[in-house]
Amino acid sequence: MFTEDQNLTEKQKGILAAATELFAEKGYAATSTSEIARKAGVAEGTIFRHYKSKKDLLLTIVSPTMIKVIGPTVKKDINKVLDKEYSTFQDFIRAMIANRIDFVKNNIPLIRIVIQELPFHDELKKQAIEHIGKDVFEKLRAIVQYFQAKGQIIEMHPDTIIRVVASSVLSYIFTSYVIFPENEWNEEEEIERLIEVLSNGVAKR
Repeated sequence: MFTEDQNLTEKQKGILAAATELFAEKGYAATSTSEIARKAGVAEGTIFRHYKSKKDLLLTIVSPTMIKVIGPTVKKDINKVLDKEYSTFQDFIRAMIANRIDFVKNNIPLIRIVIQELPFHDELKKQAIEHIGKDVFEKLRAIVQYFQAKGQIIEMHPDTIIRVVASSVLSYIFTSYVIFPENEWNEEEEIERLIEVLSNGVAKR
């Protein structure tokens, strides 16, 4: 979770690691700096020597991660799907789901923090849009228009279709792997049902 150009001391790494774990487990609002200090094995005052506030600590964790890890990784990873050609819209959705499941599995603690805190912090929203949203959205729009031209999906504004499909796919993945990971899901069956529901909803009749 740390990059070389952050120039962090071992104490800072310990503080950030402890904060990441606690924020992911309990949420930002329910975590105190005293808890972070205990988990990191430092005095609470040490935290405030490095970080102005708990909010500053949150942004120190999420901002570099969003900019240098999640953003580039999401775009590089998702481009593996977006840059391929698919014969059907269902095949595209299936590939997208498999791709996002792999990404989420490898980044659960940080993704849990981003999901929990993104709605409440404008700084994080702006970074998500700037470093992830714009480029990916343009490619998704082109893919929707491609399948519309093939007559496979309805003539509706591409952005609406993207929002409906993306929210359904991400809700399934986050529910399965981040919110309720202990539940036993038949992944293959659940994915095929999701694809069927989405396909029926946007299929051209």
